[in-house]
Amino acid sequence: MRRHPALVLALTAAAAVCAWSRAEAIPAFARKHQLSCSTCHAPFPRLKPYGEEFAARGFRMEDPSQEPSRATYDVGDPLLQLPRDLPLAVRLDGYASWKQDRIAESDVEWPWAFKILSGGPISKSASYYLYFLVEEGDVVGLEDAWLQFRSIFGAPVDFSAGQFQVCDPMFKRESRIERADYDVFKTHVGRTRVDLTYDRGIILAWRAPAKVDAIVQVVNGNGIEAASDEQFDRDDYKNVALRVVRTFGPARVGVFGYWGRERAPEAEGTGATNRTTWLGPDLVLDLGERWAFSLEYLERRDDDPDFSGYDGSSYKTRGGFAELHFFPAGQNGRYILSALYNRISSDYGDAGEAFEDPTGESAFVTFQYLFARNLRGIVEAGRDLQADATRVSFGLSTAF
Repeated sequence: MRRHPALVLALTAAAAVCAWSRAEAIPAFARKHQLSCSTCHAPFPRLKPYGEEFAARGFRMEDPSQEPSRATYDVGDPLLQLPRDLPLAVRLDGYASWKQDRIAESDVEWPWAFKILSGGPISKSASYYLYFLVEEGDVVGLEDAWLQFRSIFGAPVDFSAGQFQVCDPMFKRESRIERADYDVFKTHVGRTRVDLTYDRGIILAWRAPAKVDAIVQVVNGNGIEAASDEQFDRDDYKNVALRVVRTFGPARVGVFGYWGRERAPEAEGTGATNRTTWLGPDLVLDLGERWAFSLEYLERRDDDPDFSGYDGSSYKTRGGFAELHFFPAGQNGRYILSALYNRISSDYGDAGEAFEDPTGESAFVTFQYLFARNLRGIVEAGRDLQADATRVSFGLSTAF
C-alpha cells in the first residue's frame, strides 16, 4: 500500500493536539505573582516590553510592594532572603515533520526539546537564571546559567556573570516563537569557534539617560565546551562586545560591535591566530497591538579563519534576518502569523574553501494557535533556498 507522508503527519499532529488540548499549567513566575502568562508574553516565550523589563530587574516587580508578602522565609537574618518555594518550570516542544530529500521524509520528532528552568531573586539586589536542556534526543546540559547584580554601588549599572548568549542584548534566540532560527547568530567561518550564541563571561549593562542602554560583554570566545586541564578558555585572549540601543517611541534602534582573537588549537602547534570582528545595526518596531517587525544586519570579518598562518586570507561574511509578526486579534489573542527570512553571504564560501561554508538563505511562514496561554499549536512551512529543500512541521509547545 502506498504511504502518504502528508496524511501521516496530519493525523499524528491531530492526535497530539487532542492529547494535549486539555492541559492547564502556570509557569513559575506567573505562579509566584498570580498573573497570567500574557502579562509578560505575546505569546510565550516571546517577551512583551513589560516582560523584558521584568527580566532586566532580576525577575522582580517594579513596585516592591507588589511582591508576594510570603514569597520568602523570615529567619530573623536581614542578610538571608530564602525563597519559600524553588521556582521551577518545564518547557516541552515536539513536532511531526516532512522534510524534502531526506532518508526518512516524514518524521515524528517528539520530544524535540525538553527544558527545566529556574530563576528568581536570591537577595535584594541579586538574581539568577538557568536551564537544563535535552534536545534532539541528546543531553545538552546547562546552557543559560548566570548571576545578576542590580544597580551595583547604587549606580544605574547591572553586573552579570556566567554563561549566556552573546546575541541576547539584540535578540534572544530562546524567546523566538518560530521553530526556524536566527541563522546569522550561529555563523561560523572556517575553523573558528567564535559565533554569537553561547559563551562564558561577564556583562555590564548601563541604563543611561535619554532612553539609551549600553551593554558591554567580555567573553572567553570559545563557547561553552567542557573544561580542559581545569580551564574553560583555550587561549590567552578575551573577546569584547558592545551594544548601544535607544528607544524612539515604538522603535528600538541599536548598533552592535564585537572584537575578538582566537588561537589555533594547541595540538596543532602552529600558534596561528584569527581576528574576528562583527558590526551592524538592528531595529525593532512595535506597530500597535497587531504588528511587530524586527530587522538585523551584521558584517563579520576574519583575517585567518583556517589558522593557516598566512597573510592575505581575510574574508567578509554578511548576513541578517527580517521577521514579521501579525496578531489578528491583538497580542493577547489566540492567533499569530509570522514570517522569517534569513540570508548569509560570504567571501569564504565564494572562494570554495575546504572548511565550513557559512552561506545560506531560507524563508519560513509560521501559524500558531493558543489552546491555552501556555500551550501553543504550531504549523510551519519553510524552504532552504540554497539547498532547494522544503520542510513542513506540525508542533506543540507547552510550559508549566
